[in-house]
Amino acid sequence: MHEPADIPVMIIDDEPHLRITAGQTLELAGYVPEPYASAEEALAALAPDFPGVVVSDIRMPGMDGMALLREVRLRDPDLPVILITGHGDISTAVEAMREGAWDFLEKPFAAERLVEVVRRGVVKRRLSLENRELKAELEAQQSALGPRLVGRTPAIQRLASMVQRISQVDADVLVFGETGAGKDLVARAIHERSRRAGRPFVAINCGAVPESTIESELFGHEKGAFTGAVERRIGKFEYANGGTVFLDEIESMPLALQVKLLRVLQERSVERLGSNVPVPLDIRVIAATKVDLKAAAEGGAFREDLYYRLNVVTLPVPPLRERREDIPLLFQHFAVVAANRSGLEAPPLDAAGISALLAHDWPGNVRELRNLAERYVLLGAAFDYRLEALLEGAESEAGELALPQQVELFEKSLIDQALARQRGRVTEVAEQLGLPRKTLYDKLRKYGLRAEDYRQKLEP
Repeated sequence: MHEPADIPVMIIDDEPHLRITAGQTLELAGYVPEPYASAEEALAALAPDFPGVVVSDIRMPGMDGMALLREVRLRDPDLPVILITGHGDISTAVEAMREGAWDFLEKPFAAERLVEVVRRGVVKRRLSLENRELKAELEAQQSALGPRLVGRTPAIQRLASMVQRISQVDADVLVFGETGAGKDLVARAIHERSRRAGRPFVAINCGAVPESTIESELFGHEKGAFTGAVERRIGKFEYANGGTVFLDEIESMPLALQVKLLRVLQERSVERLGSNVPVPLDIRVIAATKVDLKAAAEGGAFREDLYYRLNVVTLPVPPLRERREDIPLLFQHFAVVAANRSGLEAPPLDAAGISALLAHDWPGNVRELRNLAERYVLLGAAFDYRLEALLEGAESEAGELALPQQVELFEKSLIDQALARQRGRVTEVAEQLGLPRKTLYDKLRKYGLRAEDYRQKLEP
């Protein structure tokens, strides 16, 4: 994998000839050597989020390499430290690895060995810093108002704009989209951005509750209302008072119950089974469906009056295949969430991985992508970090796109990933992709990408 230019490597040794020799070797390999004669001098110059690695001799006057390792680990446990040991000093090398050293070099070592160990350490460091930035961004998103709708495509941006607007009014909402497209996330985003955010968000899957109990689940019942009703039960609508009720798979609701739901929506009150006393409700109802409710109403499978009552505002959630450009970004988002939860690092997403993601059909939509990202984090090492292996055997829809479209989509995704990785630094992006700057600028204009949009992510 091609490494970014100008990666610094600290070389700490009290012997000048070793600093010079190692520095020349690393400079020829494309790194920037930073020589120091003592550990104390190097620590004074070590900045937070140092992007390179540290190479240090163990045997030095004053603070030795082991003490340096411990101090670096206290400051930044993710910073790779490579220690140089004397010939045959295996016990010291074992102790260094036990203390958390990234690797060790035994004197005398070949130039190729030094470059290889440093190269692997730089890859590890880059990945650690990227995950650190992504975790910080994730925490900022989680502290922000409501769930985030991740994506840059016009379809998802329109949806995010509609969610923001609708959340400020109290109209009931119908969310339409395929299974796994994110209808529940849209519903929760509306709730969390509304004045009801501090009140309950009550979700019920109308297709998962037995028909015999769904009326009691929604409306509640009084003691003795039916056999088995040994005590009063507060229903979902009453429990959600002041908040939001999310009715998923509403097309599965029995027709007889649809009549009662229509009455609740019109009168904004509910009567528990076995009671004649209406309970006033202050709720917003968000219903979600994966079928065309209008067609279902015309066919007699859904009440037409209920359809028109719910259809005050309809939000279509685009399937993943209609927002393919968002797939790598979404995947990285889910991978960081999984890594943050599990304490693992998300493996890097390379060109082959992006290609595999873009070519897949995604019949399970965002839910399938999220599950894949979690498997990638938890099991990626077993597959040598290859998404092609995790997606092996899955059918592809890429053939439905013309070849020029596939090439452009892949190229745009690669540039987008490089811009995000380099935080909008065009010189580094051009070098990473092996493109002349003019060619890169032409492609940025072609795909509507702006480097400054990626730099803004660095701003507080």
